[in-house]
Amino acid sequence: MSPRDKPAIFQLLALLEARYAVRVLWALRDGHAQTFRLLQDSVGGVTPNTLNTRIKELREAGLLTHGAEGYLLTPAGTDLVRRLGELPAFAHKWAARRPRRAPEPPVPPHGEDTDATPPAA
Repeated sequence: MSPRDKPAIFQLLALLEARYAVRVLWALRDGHAQTFRLLQDSVGGVTPNTLNTRIKELREAGLLTHGAEGYLLTPAGTDLVRRLGELPAFAHKWAARRPRRAPEPPVPPHGEDTDATPPAA
């Protein structure tokens, strides 16, 4: 990666790190317009205020637009989502190569401390 590329990548990652940003893009990946309410339902768990903020940011970034029937991805947004669509395959391969962690030891029931020494009499 050249030093010239770093600011663009950092800007894009900062945009995508924002809560629900990727979920908004992903909800629109099929190319069908969604109204605000439908998009809110598609994203799930997002407050109207947060969704409004994400929509504004994604529109300013040129990834989202609003048409007569609702919100849609722009060509740049569609390209980004297509590239993000490659992540599940990568994540699956990556996770399979990672060493498995040993299972956590069982936690004793509340009030029992297996490491405690008996109280002195």
